Amino acid sequence: MIDLGDWNEVLQPFFEDARYKKIREFLKYEYSHYIVYPDMYDIFNCFRYTPYAKVKAVLLGQDPYHEEGQAHGLCFSVRDGTPKPPSLENIVKELGTDLGIPTPKSGDLTKWAKEGVLLMNSALTVREHVANSHSNCGWSWFTDSVIELLSREKEHLVFLLWGANARKKKPLIDTEKHLILETVHPSPLSAYNGFFGCRHFSKTNAYLVSHGITPIDWEIS
Repeated sequence: MIDLGDWNEVLQPFFEDARYKKIREFLKYEYSHYIVYPDMYDIFNCFRYTPYAKVKAVLLGQDPYHEEGQAHGLCFSVRDGTPKPPSLENIVKELGTDLGIPTPKSGDLTKWAKEGVLLMNSALTVREHVANSHSNCGWSWFTDSVIELLSREKEHLVFLLWGANARKKKPLIDTEKHLILETVHPSPLSAYNGFFGCRHFSKTNAYLVSHGITPIDWEIS
């Protein structure tokens, strides 16, 4: 059994579902025949680093980075010492504009995860060099189920939906109980069409504070 802290009990029904068992069989084949990211021990890091009881915000990505040394189980994040991909560079730029946070050297967003930001991709794995290669293996069912569960069981979460793929998840979220902040993807192809200037970091904190919840420290260490 994977140790995911308080998520173990929450996710147990999903792990026992026949659909998850099909995902596991698919991954056994993929990891044994191809290079797959992230490392199999990092697949569930978004849950490992953000306890269920401490989730304040959910940032949705599409699938992991598919080049060597980048993906480590947290959407948009790369390990310390790895150059920031363009989308992450733009996230950091907006962070500076919104909150005045200095540009960090690191692109490792683990600190955000520990602050209560669930950094979850729609697909939790990907084959090297092939974007969206695992998008149809069943991960969408799994991660959609997590979104629905969080929406149903919790109150006053902020869902950050950046890009068309993430915005498709809106119907899964109860807008009576939660705040949805949506805009275009931070990719260089679209960032200037609404991501820059969206101020989602300060808006997230304003919403949390208005409901008596400690704001997120967005600084990247």
